[in-house]
Amino acid sequence: MMLDTALCLERFAWFAGRHADLSVENLALSSDPAFVSVRNRFSATLIESVTCSEDGSFITSWGYRLGTSDDVESAAARLAFLLAALPA
Repeated sequence: MMLDTALCLERFAWFAGRHADLSVENLALSSDPAFVSVRNRFSATLIESVTCSEDGSFITSWGYRLGTSDDVESAAARLAFLLAALPA
């Protein structure tokens, strides 16, 4: 069975949006590759784009593996930590 990366990114965006200091800037599901951009609400420079690989790994634009689609909430929390955001 093939992984639905768009659904994985939607779930990632939802969990990231639960963090008080994070804002989902863009959920680009029709781009190639699909991605979600998340930023710290209090900073113009703390922003990151995340993709989901076909094996279900969430990967930042600089190649850091945040986690997998098996635990989306933890992957989003890892991004929040990297963007200096408060816990959900």
